[in-house]
Amino acid sequence: MCGIVGSMGRSWLDRLETMVAALAHRGPDDRGLYVDRDHLIALGQARLSIIDLSPAGHQPMTDGSGRYTVVYNGEIYNYRELRAELQAEGAVFRGHSDTEVLLELYVRQGAAMLPRLNGIFALAIWDRQSQELLLARDALGVKPLYFTVDRDGLAFASELKALVPVLKTRTLDPVALHRYLSFLWCPGEGTPIAEVRQLGPGEAMLVRQGRVERRWTWYELPARRGVAATLAESDAPQAVHDALRTAVHRQLVADVPVGAFLSGGLDSSAVVAFAREQARDIRCFTIDLTGGNDAGFTNDLPYARRVAEHLGVHLDVVTVDAGRMAADLVRMVEMLDEPLADPAPLNVLYISRLARENGIKVLLSGAGGDDLFTGYRRHLALRYERIWSWLPASARAGLQRASSRLDASRPVGRRLQRLFANAGATGDERIAAYFAWTPEDHLKSLLGPAMTQAIGATRADQPLLDFLAGMPASTSPMDRMLALEQRFFLADHNLAYTDRMSMAAGVEARVPFLDLDLVELAARVPDRLKQRGTMGKWVLKKAMEPHLPRDVIYRPKTGFGAPLRLWMQRDLRELMDDLLGAPALRARGLFDPTAVQALRTADAAGRVDAAYTLLSMASIEIWCRRFVDQGCA
Repeated sequence: MCGIVGSMGRSWLDRLETMVAALAHRGPDDRGLYVDRDHLIALGQARLSIIDLSPAGHQPMTDGSGRYTVVYNGEIYNYRELRAELQAEGAVFRGHSDTEVLLELYVRQGAAMLPRLNGIFALAIWDRQSQELLLARDALGVKPLYFTVDRDGLAFASELKALVPVLKTRTLDPVALHRYLSFLWCPGEGTPIAEVRQLGPGEAMLVRQGRVERRWTWYELPARRGVAATLAESDAPQAVHDALRTAVHRQLVADVPVGAFLSGGLDSSAVVAFAREQARDIRCFTIDLTGGNDAGFTNDLPYARRVAEHLGVHLDVVTVDAGRMAADLVRMVEMLDEPLADPAPLNVLYISRLARENGIKVLLSGAGGDDLFTGYRRHLALRYERIWSWLPASARAGLQRASSRLDASRPVGRRLQRLFANAGATGDERIAAYFAWTPEDHLKSLLGPAMTQAIGATRADQPLLDFLAGMPASTSPMDRMLALEQRFFLADHNLAYTDRMSMAAGVEARVPFLDLDLVELAARVPDRLKQRGTMGKWVLKKAMEPHLPRDVIYRPKTGFGAPLRLWMQRDLRELMDDLLGAPALRARGLFDPTAVQALRTADAAGRVDAAYTLLSMASIEIWCRRFVDQGCA
């Protein structure tokens, strides 16, 4: 686990150390460089040592022939099985790292090895003989990989901040910014900088002489492949139980202690329940947020303590005042590399710091459970559609208009607004619309003229619609929505902030729910066994009944309840005056100062609920000041 960088071409050859230094937080244990000036290739790594702590695990790593060199960020959970197979074929290993197994597998199988890897990774492998560089990212996009291409070559890195200092130009991408504003995160390969893209989940590309020769998808989600949901109700809970148990046990592999996030929710509790079967002394970590929650959210701490007591595991609690979280928002955006408008990443940061202070380098996370088995409010809303979706278009449009006039100062009003915000849309457009936060007509009124012109007719939801268009027509609406969760909401939001914030503390976060065998199994579970009436994750809840208290399994779904709406009027008011004041907005030119001020006034008066939209605009300004105006690591 680490941070990796590299380049092909003369432009970045002498900037390698600067790029690696920008990722020192990801790998505080070791640092390595590889430079081949004859072929203009440079590779670097900052290492967080997890498997094989000896010098034999050092990267960049070159095979015995001197032909192949790898830098790699991640963990291959089935590396022991692959190692035994390679040894049977005559391979000889110097150490016991998964990196060496990965390299030897590539020597023998080339890029065809990728589907055989059960793990999380971003990798680069240089073939000195063919002068080709392979870049690849894991199937679900747990580990990030950014790249930039210009006329002189290509450079890549685990985080955007390692590329920004060496870019010749930094141009804002208005289409990507439009998507951040619409969703609070950006679906697809875009970043705020037009010159930098992301390699997608399950993607690879081959680079030769600084030019991308081939880019392809080596892994497609089961829903895109038309995998049928044929698992019987009588078999599904046990099958899910066994697959999750296997995934958790598989991901305990490490030469350092492994801990776990424990929120008290079903997903993290299920992971800990299976982890303690093989690591009885596993340490768990949670957060106690004081100073108030937003209305509609409950306190998770009592549930986390209940689970810890039930399972007999040690629980460490980091106590954080809500005011401190508000003060850390600027630093959060800088750590994230992207203007994600969500306070939840701070939760991961504080817990990861506490874990690292207690000698824990690896934390198991419950991320992904909602994305495989349902659990978000939009899944329930989609199920409720059967009540009203049969109405004619004019009546559905009326529902949409009527809901927009509900009291946004109350949770029920906000949720009904979101439920019917796109009632007038049809088919895939309506499914994609559930992921959007700010309605398009509201958003466009906030944009400045230059931004409006640059976006043109480009749709914020186009990546989602294109993805759905490639799915079999017979796929149910719920499975179509879950496919969007898995392809976009995970990789571009949840996994993105989990990686950045855990690695900012020098901690690796692992996600057993995204084990490929479990992902494949989940696709075979009919959606009626996932969202069963008003109950989300029915099949997972049934699977965990032998292991967890019923009041934990069947507790109401809640989220991370940072009091953002309160912050806007109190803790963040001065910051918002600076970031979203008329002088700053006029200088940046992205938003209309008059419209933004009107929105802030309406939000303060409770006439609209615009806290997250305002946070999104403020996050973009914070990001611009850090990565465009300063641009240094």
